[in-house]
Amino acid sequence: MSQDYYELLGVNRTASADDLKKAFRKLAMQHHPDRNRDDKEAEKRFKNINHAYDILKDPEKRAAYARYGRAAFEGGMGPGGPGGPFGGAQGFDFGSVFGDIFEEMFGAGGQRGRGGRADMRGQDLRFNLEITLEQAYAGTEATVRVPTSVACETCKGSGAEPGSKPQQCPTCHGRGRIRAQQGFFTVERTCHACHGAGQVIDKPCRACAGQGRTRRDKTLKVNIPSGVEDGTRIRLSGEGEAGARGGPAGDLYVFLSVRRHQLFEREGADVHCRVPISMVQATLGGNIEVPTLDGKMARINIPAGAQGGHQFRLRGKGMPIVRSAQRGDMYIEINVETPTNLTSKQKELLKEFERAGKTSPESEGFFSKVKEMFGG
Repeated sequence: MSQDYYELLGVNRTASADDLKKAFRKLAMQHHPDRNRDDKEAEKRFKNINHAYDILKDPEKRAAYARYGRAAFEGGMGPGGPGGPFGGAQGFDFGSVFGDIFEEMFGAGGQRGRGGRADMRGQDLRFNLEITLEQAYAGTEATVRVPTSVACETCKGSGAEPGSKPQQCPTCHGRGRIRAQQGFFTVERTCHACHGAGQVIDKPCRACAGQGRTRRDKTLKVNIPSGVEDGTRIRLSGEGEAGARGGPAGDLYVFLSVRRHQLFEREGADVHCRVPISMVQATLGGNIEVPTLDGKMARINIPAGAQGGHQFRLRGKGMPIVRSAQRGDMYIEINVETPTNLTSKQKELLKEFERAGKTSPESEGFFSKVKEMFGG
């Protein structure tokens, strides 16, 4: 029968995260393979201890273990079985075993370095691009000019003078990393001689001073799909800064901001528009035409007696949804304007209209209730 994870670490089931870490560090140092060379049992215990700690340090995995036991992670009937959240390969990597412990003890030197060209990767770049609401609606192709670093045309990115070529670094023998023994741990660091490139240059390129890249503006086309929202990020792989000495290029991230519109206000996939109408239009009703984002006009029938704030829904006239055939709706809200700068005759006509009969039942009902409340 497999040993309980808590028993493996020598802690009880109510142990805190700090208690788990302290127990793991003590046992890991005791059973580490570097300290127990040619001891297969020690290596096996070391793997079991690491696996137990890996499960118990994660709150979700720990909860799953409490409910299902080992079956949650070993393909049994629990959630770790086929399709479960903790299923999958059970590979073992010594480099990731002590990620958090090594960082505490030795800093970044305890992490496994990638070495070689990966350490010479160019930086990722950010470009802010403002578009109109109409462009976000229809989609567009934008041209951007980005200040960046590109591969040197003289040395083709190698950093070496034409006619010569980089040589293997004699310090790290082309690995880009140097191993150092600290007690019973083996720690890797970036090679100080080649700075992780794995190569040294005897005759640097004069055009780029041996960097393999030069500063230059780059013009790119950015395809913006219809329906994008404010804050959308578009990634252009490999369009960032060129890597040093032939290293891989970084990526370019284009961040979109949608300019505020004079007429329309966006809310998700829906679009809202406030349309002013006269008091006469609201009273008598009629048809009005309103603009839409596709550049066309839509006709709306205003019923007689329409009140300010009333909304009309135009289905499918809102924003497209990215990577979908669906569209949002457009909402037209009418705003009834109160007449201003009236002539004496117009004022008299309105007074006569008011005396002619009850035309505002809602306001009259409201003030009647006020009178009842205060005994008027």
